[in-house]
Amino acid sequence: MTTQHTSGSTAAPTKIVTTATGRILRVNVDEAGVPLSTGTPVAPAAASPAIADPARRADVLFRVRRAEGHELSAWWMIGAFVVTSGLVILLLSGVPGIA
Repeated sequence: MTTQHTSGSTAAPTKIVTTATGRILRVNVDEAGVPLSTGTPVAPAAASPAIADPARRADVLFRVRRAEGHELSAWWMIGAFVVTSGLVILLLSGVPGIA
C-alpha cells in the first residue's frame, strides 16, 4: 500500500476509478480532470470501463448496497449473537467432565 506525501497542506487532486475486475485505483489528475502521465502506459478507456457501483457486479454474491432507509437493523446482529451464544452454552452443558 502506498501513501501520498505532500509538502504543502493540500494533497494533489485525485480521481477514484473502479476497473472491470473490481480493482479500485487512485489516479492523479490535473485541475481540468485529465489524468497526469506517470511514465507508465495507460490502457485505453474502452478496454477497462469504470463501474459505477462495485457492489452490483455479477460476481459479487452476498454484498448488497441497499437504498437509504433499508439498512439491516443492528438488533438482528445482537439477537444472532445472543442466540448463538445460548446454543453454544446449551451444547457444552451436555459435555461430561466440564466444571
